[in-house]
Amino acid sequence: MSENTLHFQIKTHLWLTSQTRLLVYLLILASSLVSCQSSKQATKKSNIATDSLKQAKIKKDTVKAPPVLPLRASKRRLHDLLHTKLEIKFDWKKQHVLGKATLLLRPYFYAQDSVVLDAKGFDIHSVKLITIKGEEEFEQALKYRYNQRKLVIRLDKPYQRQESFTLEIDYTAKPEELPQGGSDAITSDKGLYFINANGKSPNLPQQIWTQGETEASSCWFPTLDSPNERCTQEMYITVAKKFKTLSNGELVYSRENADNTRTDYWRMDLPHAPYLFMLAVGDFAIYKDQWKGKAVHYYVDRPFLKYAKGIFGRTPEMLSFFSQKLNYPFPWNKYAQVVVHQFVSGAMENTTASVFNEGLQIDDRALLDAHWDGIIAHELFHQWFGNLVTCESWGQLPLNEAFANYSEYLWAEHKYGVDEADYLAQIELRGYLVEADNKQVPMIRYRYAHREDMFDAHSYNKGGRILHMLRKYVGDEAFWRALNVYLTQNKFKSAEIDQLRLAFEQTTGEDLRWFFNQWFFHAGHPAIRVNHRFANDQLTLTTEQVNDSSDFVYRLPLKIAVWTNGQRKLLPILIDQAQQTFAFKIAQKPDLVVFDAEQQLLGLIAHKKTDEELVYQYAHAPTFKARMEVIDKLFNRERLSPLLKKTIIKALNDSFWAIRQRAIEKIASYEALQTLAMINTLLKIAQNDPKTVVRAAAITGLAAFTNKNNAAASLQTLYESSLNAQSYAIVGAALDALVKEKTANISEKIVKFEDYNALEVVSIVAQYYADNNVPKKYDWFAKKIRQTFQLTKHQLLQSFGIYLLGADITTQKKGAAFLNTITQEKNEAQAVKFLAYQSLSYLTEVEGVTDLLRKIKQDEKNPELKKMYGLIYND
Repeated sequence: MSENTLHFQIKTHLWLTSQTRLLVYLLILASSLVSCQSSKQATKKSNIATDSLKQAKIKKDTVKAPPVLPLRASKRRLHDLLHTKLEIKFDWKKQHVLGKATLLLRPYFYAQDSVVLDAKGFDIHSVKLITIKGEEEFEQALKYRYNQRKLVIRLDKPYQRQESFTLEIDYTAKPEELPQGGSDAITSDKGLYFINANGKSPNLPQQIWTQGETEASSCWFPTLDSPNERCTQEMYITVAKKFKTLSNGELVYSRENADNTRTDYWRMDLPHAPYLFMLAVGDFAIYKDQWKGKAVHYYVDRPFLKYAKGIFGRTPEMLSFFSQKLNYPFPWNKYAQVVVHQFVSGAMENTTASVFNEGLQIDDRALLDAHWDGIIAHELFHQWFGNLVTCESWGQLPLNEAFANYSEYLWAEHKYGVDEADYLAQIELRGYLVEADNKQVPMIRYRYAHREDMFDAHSYNKGGRILHMLRKYVGDEAFWRALNVYLTQNKFKSAEIDQLRLAFEQTTGEDLRWFFNQWFFHAGHPAIRVNHRFANDQLTLTTEQVNDSSDFVYRLPLKIAVWTNGQRKLLPILIDQAQQTFAFKIAQKPDLVVFDAEQQLLGLIAHKKTDEELVYQYAHAPTFKARMEVIDKLFNRERLSPLLKKTIIKALNDSFWAIRQRAIEKIASYEALQTLAMINTLLKIAQNDPKTVVRAAAITGLAAFTNKNNAAASLQTLYESSLNAQSYAIVGAALDALVKEKTANISEKIVKFEDYNALEVVSIVAQYYADNNVPKKYDWFAKKIRQTFQLTKHQLLQSFGIYLLGADITTQKKGAAFLNTITQEKNEAQAVKFLAYQSLSYLTEVEGVTDLLRKIKQDEKNPELKKMYGLIYND
């Protein structure tokens, strides 16, 4: 499963992972009443890559020991669920599921005379035992107890483990009537969702979709809702003829019924976990692709059918890449990807049919700036890691999510190059380190407060980085072979971390307990101070581990790179002590020493370097991280030496776009570099750089120059012409520049972009209307908030709140009522409700708003959202 109001640079290449979503929302809270552009700049600053221990704010004295949490064992298996057949209809008015479930089970080992099924909030109409004798089928009513969570069925006799039996349960599921739940990662746990059930929302299609992870499948069908269970399935879904359906496995047939409905029969012949069961219903358009004779289909809203190939079209290539590297072909009979509205997370890897949030639906202009390959690869890799082999308990979640996270790196490395992959790796590391400031827990957790606590930057970000270190340690050939061993030995089973370790040990012949113990079972990460000096033909390198856990010493097999006379030499070292000294015979003083030459360590490194060494590092170090480290270190200096100025200018022509972009940002923030020659250089970049987001950065950078009088006409021409660009990033940057320049006819220009829905453009329009109290724009805000996707809604709601502050009392009251309706919508995203509540809190001077804030908070049933409301209003 995955996951985003991030800076566009990150939005382009990194979908917001579910485990960091609320962190971003809380950052939005902290920056309330700040303009959209200021928020962008703050995000840029927060994303500076660094290896500085000081900047990372390691606070050994403030890291608290975690509380003692309950032991979470794998669910005991009393029965084995062999097969599930579901016959499903829907009552749209009541938002009920009318179901019949036929379950084939047998005792797992010990004889059993009863069965306990998970079934949340059902009306149970009947429970029957089905037996077949010859060609006849017999039904026997069974006694049962039901407490709205567990269905306890008394069998007709004790069954031995060799004996199977079939239960038929007729029920009504009422997911909308369940108590509100959810978490940071998955914001609701109703299992099945009706979207625009009454058809009255003009900007929303009517849809039904499911979300089973972690244990929400039992909100719409009775089952053994645990990741260590698995079964085959078949599903009969009856819907109105206008709708299309999607489920796991193969669509065997569709049958039209006399009542103007249609029944689609989907069959899944290979076993998988109940949390991976899915269905989706809607008026989807389907783009039909294929891979090696298997259907690969993309389900989208009809207006986006023409863009579906651009969004999802690299899926067949991903299937080939992953299948070849794993030496294990894609194990299922088809693969579908469906985009749904108001999804409760980023995406979900249901077996053969992944679900994605509506943000993936972008047009060809947005595709010039952005792609969603990361999230697409993530869910696809789950088809092996999570679906073919499933974590046996939620405490083993990194066996699912660490691999899916790392697949993003693997795909980027393959498709776009190692710089792109390392760029993503730095974002992942940064995300983990932000979380680690306040939370450090083992990767594999046998104790946790709630299973969904596992969906965090440890299981995802840190897990992916650990797998990269393991790959670097054992080598590519051993890494991929070990993964094949793991998949082959555990296919269609549940697994725990030791089985992954054993697969690597079987492959390499090395006991790897030390690696797994320190990275998967120990909390935290290494923090290392490094110093080097040269004297008497000897290079001396000293290391000191200053980890949060002062009594724990990491074992770190690494390499250092040493340059002399333009030649690079790699020297292996093994750090296994708190303080160590390494000595190397070298004929002359080195030009540069780089610790962790492969730039793969998950941790923090403080290594002081002179200006000359930094300049040399940028010019000669081959990795993205080493080059970006130089550029980022320059951001912290008030003055730059001539050497460093040359390096910044040189970085404008770097082979990798993110470094060019970063250099532009540095130049724009440093007045001494804002010369006429630099303006001309950035003008060329803004017009000719192959990367649209770099061209946009150049426009934004030029707008920030303080001395540009001699080039004002050229800049005005650039901004005006860029408004006609196809790239939304460029258009948004140009429009923002014209706003900042206070162009005489800016009001007329802004109006021309009111119909845009792209975040990069509409956020500038909204910001302008909010900052300038432009009258009669209430209806525009309300319409945009209703019709745009969640990422754009986030920015619009913040600007709308500021707009209302400057509006007349009538508009404020109208706006307060509108914001209240958003907080009351059942299927609205948690973040959208939060931001609506935040904007409403700006209006406390309006009569009745304080009481309304209190009532919304008191009535809110979702505990996470209620807690967030308390950060805004606490009476």
